[in-house]
Amino acid sequence: MILVTSATGNIGRCLVRDLHDAGVAVRATTRDPGGAEFPDGVEVVSGDLEDPDSLRDAFAGVTGFFLLGSPGDVPAILHRAAEAGVRRVVLVSSLLAETQPDSYIGSGALAGEKAVRDSGLDWTVLRPWEFTSNAFRWISSITEHGSVYAHETPEGSQVVDPADIAAVAASVLTESGHEQRIHSLTGPEKLTVAQRVAVLAEELGRPVEFVELSTEQARRRMLEYMPAGIVEDMLATEGGDPGLPDTVRRITGRPARTFRQWARGHIAAFG
Repeated sequence: MILVTSATGNIGRCLVRDLHDAGVAVRATTRDPGGAEFPDGVEVVSGDLEDPDSLRDAFAGVTGFFLLGSPGDVPAILHRAAEAGVRRVVLVSSLLAETQPDSYIGSGALAGEKAVRDSGLDWTVLRPWEFTSNAFRWISSITEHGSVYAHETPEGSQVVDPADIAAVAASVLTESGHEQRIHSLTGPEKLTVAQRVAVLAEELGRPVEFVELSTEQARRRMLEYMPAGIVEDMLATEGGDPGLPDTVRRITGRPARTFRQWARGHIAAFG
């Protein structure tokens, strides 16, 4: 039995589906089991990462589980898992742990990684770069104004599809050889924000204007819905380039999805 926490998230939904399709027994946790939709045969239970004690029943009979580095008390969650006899954990961390370890996100990611290393469980850490699904933040401005207002990244970003993170997690959870390993994950290409907006426009079949914001304009907008530390990390212009590791192909046997492939599969959300 594999437990997927945060099962209604961008990665979790895909991971539940991948494991189920592979014939693996899956248990999914969500704060609202009654409102969740999963394939027939998936066991759905209540669980809240902010309340590790709520996961006691969820861990019963589980051999391995999937965990996001935030939210929640990671050390306490891991302790509950070990108490229940769980043997393996796959943690989603962040590549900023490598490229900007002193940043808000990077330092937090390293703390989560330390917790899994100290847990006594077999562990694997996945370090993804920026998600393709971050483009969902542009839905309202595209549908209402036909535009995207954002801070530009001149060097571009190797955005990774959450479905690819899930595919790697599914392999790691069901195969041997990944214990005590860290896997870096990116998409197959570097794209600026303007290039991603252009892809969305092409897939929508109508113009979408990209309006570049200054750093301060972007900071004011982002602080309305993000913690200050995360905002500063997202606006940072310095930090190591993670390159284009071929992890997705190496572990899953197929190439990482492009931003266009992700956009084509989700274009209905953009109206």
